[in-house]
Amino acid sequence: METRKLGNSDLNITPVGYGAWAIGGSGWEFAWGPQDDADSVAAIHRALELGVNWIDTAAVYGMGHSEEVVARAAQRLAWSTALCLHKCVLRWDEKGRISKVFSPDSIRRECEDSLRRLQTERIDLYQIHWPPDDSGHGLEDSWQTLAALQKQGKVRWIGVSNFNVEQIKRAERIAPITSLQPPYSIIRRSIEKQILLYCQEQGIGVIIYAPMASGLLTGAMTRERAAALPADDFRSRNPEFREPRLSKNLALVERLRQVGARYGRTPGEVAIAWTLRHPAVTGAIVGARNAKQAEGVMRAGDLKLTEKRLRKSRAQRPSQRHAKLFITLDLGN
Repeated sequence: METRKLGNSDLNITPVGYGAWAIGGSGWEFAWGPQDDADSVAAIHRALELGVNWIDTAAVYGMGHSEEVVARAAQRLAWSTALCLHKCVLRWDEKGRISKVFSPDSIRRECEDSLRRLQTERIDLYQIHWPPDDSGHGLEDSWQTLAALQKQGKVRWIGVSNFNVEQIKRAERIAPITSLQPPYSIIRRSIEKQILLYCQEQGIGVIIYAPMASGLLTGAMTRERAAALPADDFRSRNPEFREPRLSKNLALVERLRQVGARYGRTPGEVAIAWTLRHPAVTGAIVGARNAKQAEGVMRAGDLKLTEKRLRKSRAQRPSQRHAKLFITLDLGN
């Protein structure tokens, strides 16, 4: 795969990276339901075999379990094969409930625990997972701590996730930001208006997550499967997986399927490639729960979308989401 330079760093990442959220398994507030560890390891190995050169995880994914599975997968192929992109400030209690903790002591403990679970001496990119709900001084406290960890050599580069432009500017007053990790997909496009433009102007790398809308745009999700999502799968609480949005989303998937069929590609690959077409986007985090899923999406970075025949659909969406979806897509060579 081609690689792209990430922001102000010396990291060159493939357009698609392996996302380790779902492989954390069940038992915590934002789980994807049960997961087989052997399948997870096979998915990571297949992603790396296909050319992916980075893995995105976080301590909160499975309350440390995702990190342990990633380390198990890395033992055979060695950490030199893949870059480790990581996130902090989300902590958990004994019942798997998640809270944000921005204190310097907490973040330093998180970092040490993650290095131990990952069985590595240094994290390539360490990011603040979420800003404070009140946008308070925890933002500055946590960013100063990440800058200190960088100086100590615990992490190579530092970034933020889910920040808006004003929050990014506040962090920049303390230390440079290598990258931003926001949600972005064909059905979730609010970052286009300001955030992507600002990052592009400032040379901040952008690593987007949920390009397939948490599995909704893969082509494997059906109305029946959405209705049967277990209670311990956070998507069962996501309005995109329920009516009236579900029918519109599944109709979009069929259009993605038609486009992908012309090139022997899956709907999920088309959805991922759609996000990568934006010049501000450096890479996309793509999850896979087994080797077969990895086979179906990890080469999406090779798929190029052009704008020449994009037609805007005025499909109405609930609340403030009256997005003009790009329904007619054309693939470049």
